[in-house]
Amino acid sequence: MAEVHGRCTPQFDKVRSLLQQFIHSGEEDGACIAVNVDGEDVVNIWGGYADSETKRPWTGDTIVGVASSSKLVSSLAVLMLVDSGAISAYDKVSKYWPEFAANGKENVEIRHLLSHTSGVAGWDDKITMDEICDPITSTAKLAPQAPWWEPGTASAYHAWNFGHLLGEIVRRVTGIGLKQFITEKIATPLGADFQLGILEKDAPRVAPLRMAASSGTAPDFKPGALFMKAIVNPMLSPDVSQRDAWRQGEIGASNGYSNASAMNKILSTITLAGHDSTCERKQLLSKSTVDLIFEEQSRGTDLAIGSPIRFGIGYAIKGDGDWVDDWMPAGDIAYWGGSGGSLGIMDVGRKVTITYAMNKRSPSLIGNKASKAYIGAIYEALGVKISEL
Repeated sequence: MAEVHGRCTPQFDKVRSLLQQFIHSGEEDGACIAVNVDGEDVVNIWGGYADSETKRPWTGDTIVGVASSSKLVSSLAVLMLVDSGAISAYDKVSKYWPEFAANGKENVEIRHLLSHTSGVAGWDDKITMDEICDPITSTAKLAPQAPWWEPGTASAYHAWNFGHLLGEIVRRVTGIGLKQFITEKIATPLGADFQLGILEKDAPRVAPLRMAASSGTAPDFKPGALFMKAIVNPMLSPDVSQRDAWRQGEIGASNGYSNASAMNKILSTITLAGHDSTCERKQLLSKSTVDLIFEEQSRGTDLAIGSPIRFGIGYAIKGDGDWVDDWMPAGDIAYWGGSGGSLGIMDVGRKVTITYAMNKRSPSLIGNKASKAYIGAIYEALGVKISEL
């Protein structure tokens, strides 16, 4: 049986035991979990198989496609521009991208792009996966569209084009694309193993994703009115990750490759901004910009996902009665994840960062059976009883 490796302080032994249990039961093929508490890496563990067919072990440098957890880093890129004063979250998009003002979008602000409330949750016309891998051409197609609803009045999850919209702001302001910005301004300075697409030299380290065999488990959400328009255009083919267009492309919403340790390095800069007691971690945002994340932009049923979600500026933020109430505590928590299970949680109030990635995908849109158990065990170790909050 594949063993769990890495570092886990005794306080969090239950997390290690759960990972071992889920690998043994087949719930997980391979996975990694990282937890940082007030600047200390208390959990950085991995185990199982990077490839269940060949029994290739999951190692400390295994990376995996993290799907929409990529959005966590794409949002950070734009928030860094806000933090530097290069832009304001309340600037109109058209200030930097004049073409975007067409057809009733002249008042859309950057905060609307960051909170899935822009009215532009996807492409009007049918588009292919190969086409969206080319950000210049596919992003240009978004500029002349009319909004699908009144911008700023509701959210509809920008499943595929989130990174295109944010990436265009990055490109117009800095002169470089989102992919290059993330590499040069985030991943490299932090020494974090994260990239959009995958370099050829890193391909052997990738754990291929596979969908769990059908077990009668239904998705954990009821599609909203805009689900087909926003999420099923383009269609995701089973072999997408093997295509050169995907591996070389820039899809800031979904083609990130990383692991829990690297994502934790990145996201803990948000959680600890302004109060990192170790004074050793590179700061990417000020506390005032992190406070901006928690300015509510929408609350209610998402028009694409069909579930109650509260969005701040850049991330979903924990609210009362939202879709993660049964497995995430109340508090100043910003979060998002990738379809199938990968996850990033920035519990700013408690100075806790939790990240998780895996290669066996569940039908869930965010979180899965295993990750919810890990999170429960982490908060239990911290003395936080989710059911009582």
